[in-house]
Amino acid sequence: MILFLSSITHRMNLCSNLPLADPSLPNLGSSYVLSSLKTIHLDGHFNFDNIYHAANDFGNRHHYLPLAILHPKSVSDISSTIKHIYEMGPATELTIAARGHGHSLQGQAQAHRGVVINMESLQGPKTIVHTGKMPYADVSGGELWINILHESLKHGLAPKSWTDYLHLTVGGTLSNAGISGQAFRHGPQINNVYQLEVVTGKGDIITCSETQNADLFYGVLGGLGQFGIITRARISLEPAPKMVKWIRVLYSEFSIFSKDQEHLTSFKNSFDYIEGFVIINRTGLLNTWRSSFNPREPLQASQFNSDGRTLYCLEMAKYFNPDETHIVNQVIESLLSELSYIPSTLLLSEVPYVDFLDRVHVSEIKLRAKGLWEVPHPWLNLLIPKSRIHDFAKEVFGNILRDTGNGPILIYPVNKSKYLLTKLTLHKGSWTYTLDLIFAPSLIAGGTIEHLWLLHKKIFST
Repeated sequence: MILFLSSITHRMNLCSNLPLADPSLPNLGSSYVLSSLKTIHLDGHFNFDNIYHAANDFGNRHHYLPLAILHPKSVSDISSTIKHIYEMGPATELTIAARGHGHSLQGQAQAHRGVVINMESLQGPKTIVHTGKMPYADVSGGELWINILHESLKHGLAPKSWTDYLHLTVGGTLSNAGISGQAFRHGPQINNVYQLEVVTGKGDIITCSETQNADLFYGVLGGLGQFGIITRARISLEPAPKMVKWIRVLYSEFSIFSKDQEHLTSFKNSFDYIEGFVIINRTGLLNTWRSSFNPREPLQASQFNSDGRTLYCLEMAKYFNPDETHIVNQVIESLLSELSYIPSTLLLSEVPYVDFLDRVHVSEIKLRAKGLWEVPHPWLNLLIPKSRIHDFAKEVFGNILRDTGNGPILIYPVNKSKYLLTKLTLHKGSWTYTLDLIFAPSLIAGGTIEHLWLLHKKIFST
């Protein structure tokens, strides 16, 4: 089987356990609903006029206009609003969606003629870092991960697992999974949470953990918002390094590329971050990367030809402190000696830890300057079993997908033993590959996604 983490057509609203509309009941008009919402006592406020931005998200493909936006200043604002709507009954037909930084792809953070909760407005106790044997940070569900990073670094600590893009809210990524290149070592972000505060679909405020209200805890983590809204989280921390050795190498054969990825992610003293991506028909690839990386063999790198080729990039990072430089260099040389990449394509860089983790934001700034950030982002996330990854790669890379000029294709293995028993259900087998594809709108019009669905039926029917 293949698991679609972000379906092309599926859309979910938070708190779907609110009562569904009963067609036998009279529909309550918008004016009545708006008047009713205005009676709720709040620390924050509703906005009924300036609501158009809530009909957009990062995917920029679905646009659902809400009736109102709640700007909560407290968790009780969220609780009171949900409880009020629940008590209004199914005749309201109101849906509720929590919106963090608006990075959803299929309109999940929107609510057609419903209520959008602006989680970034949530005010509560600031991020509190607890040091000690098992350090952690108590954070708001509406807080951005980049802010948690900066606050925890003041104590020499940092979260263990990340997403590639840090300008996302805690509640948003924990409602999905939070997978990145550290997941093979620490598991996704949902594996690194000690405790949650959740507002349920009835408006109840409940604290949950592995030992307290465990069903809710495991349901909310990776539950796509269907079991409640995360308003606070207790995040596991570890000592933070100061620097990162950042490395890229290229492969021409997927089988060798995947073999090296699986090797590096299978033992403890490996790199701290491992991801891979696919590049198809990219001109002057190594020269493009030289603004951030230094080739070990400059002459050979300058002569490397990527035109018309399907190449596979293995991206690795090793964390360290300045006094460990010599030892880390030896470790890296030993690890690289075990790999079978194209020698002339070895690129290296040394950057501060924060710069490495926030690397996608640099690209965001450049894309915003060119007006290319707020364009449609058809994005497909797949989990593919290791046993079928070669069949999938053979059919897709260079066949269905002819180039990667319109968006990245990320692919790397993760160990399922690192995943908690959550609503994120995985197929059988110890290892799975995560695959992220960002398509150009033209690929949707051209039937590329439909082609992938047919491939799914063909390869994974067994």
